[in-house]
Amino acid sequence: MSNTPAQDHPATTPLYRVDKFAVPAHAVDALVAQMKHLQATLQAQPGCLQAMVLTQRGGPGRFNVLTWVEWTDQASVDQAAAAMQRQFAAEGFDPKAFLQRLGAEADLGLYHAAA
Repeated sequence: MSNTPAQDHPATTPLYRVDKFAVPAHAVDALVAQMKHLQATLQAQPGCLQAMVLTQRGGPGRFNVLTWVEWTDQASVDQAAAAMQRQFAAEGFDPKAFLQRLGAEADLGLYHAAA
């Protein structure tokens, strides 16, 4: 499955970045703190309409932390991705290593509203 918008959705269609994490209970606070830090940068980016960090309160799902960002369009997503890469480099942050250190599993995706 591709992370790019479907061909029948114009480049100006709102997009939603949804990242789900299965995190051991002892590591939830560390992951949430890091996600809130990163989302502060995302919220300052042009085209970011909303951003949230959510924790699971109940239900049978295995993903217990979710981040959600609404973008105006693909160009905003692309610009934010570049900004985040610059921030990661400046902070010496490696997202994959961070998740591995926490014992967390990620399911990351870019979505658009279903037609």
